[in-house]
Amino acid sequence: MSVTTVPLRPVSKGGLWLMWFGVAALIAAAIAFAVMSTPRIGFEVVKEGTGNSPTMSDVVLVKYEGKLDDGKVFDANEQAPFQVAQTAPGFAEALTRMKKGGKYKVTIPPALGYGDKDNGPIPGGSTLHFEVELLEFKTEAEVRAMQQQMQMMQQQQQMMQQQGGPPPGAPQP
Repeated sequence: MSVTTVPLRPVSKGGLWLMWFGVAALIAAAIAFAVMSTPRIGFEVVKEGTGNSPTMSDVVLVKYEGKLDDGKVFDANEQAPFQVAQTAPGFAEALTRMKKGGKYKVTIPPALGYGDKDNGPIPGGSTLHFEVELLEFKTEAEVRAMQQQMQMMQQQQQMMQQQGGPPPGAPQP
């Protein structure tokens, strides 16, 4: 068995540059397509806050109002505590961009909200519109420390009641 070789003509330098330009154009087009097809939240700063932004593991206290495209309010709260990571992906992303004391308008596409599934008063495939004010946030460690402190106080009150001490709130002798 013999192998036949075919001589290739040399490629000019101009041809190589043209080939690399074509590869770069294809990569740029692929990146643009990926960016354009990735759902993104709408995020508008109404009033700038101060300090750091919460992380996914933090607990936030927010005032918010959520509306559908037709303006119907589906949820509102004056002081709602949330762990950032336990909210809808788009809402979590928005929270990590906020600062304490700031007010924001957030638009969450269905892919970053609740998708095509109905969720209570929110029909599947809904775009969600929020007005959010970040009142406060604490790190996970700060929340754990507060919980431990509260547990210790409850245990002390229980011990005092079992020993026949004064009722809670009574003046100490």
